[in-house]
Amino acid sequence: MSEQAQTPSPGAKPKPIQGSRTPTIDAATFSKFEIPAPFRDFVEKSASQAKEACARMKSTADEMTERLEEAYMTATRGANEYGFQLLEANRAHANAAFDYAISLLAAKSLSEVVELSTAHLRKQFRALTNQSKELTSLAQKVASETAQPIKEGVNKAFKQAA
Repeated sequence: MSEQAQTPSPGAKPKPIQGSRTPTIDAATFSKFEIPAPFRDFVEKSASQAKEACARMKSTADEMTERLEEAYMTATRGANEYGFQLLEANRAHANAAFDYAISLLAAKSLSEVVELSTAHLRKQFRALTNQSKELTSLAQKVASETAQPIKEGVNKAFKQAA
């Protein structure tokens, strides 16, 4: 155990083992080696096909990126519109609640309070039903519009690949 293992520094060439010879191949020796024409043609054709495939893949990836950006923007606009409709619905409900409270304060009898409450509940139920239908319709529209660019991009990519 008198010898310590030394780690070579980065970029240093490994030392050959004593008594061994490593063959050296320089450019002059390699240039004398003849590559058969059919093999060379095969390699050139394969390289050309690989370049074309890479170009098509890059084009498809770029187009899909554009489609995803378009879908993201559509989803963002839809989410904003959906949020605005929710805020509008909340405003309408708050206004109706204040109007109801004011009418209750003006009521003179218990039967009038019951009549006002029943009318308010009917009105709020109709409003909630209509708002739910509008929000559902908007959500479906946004989902459809968001998926459309992605669907078109995928279809086009498959057609190009075929």
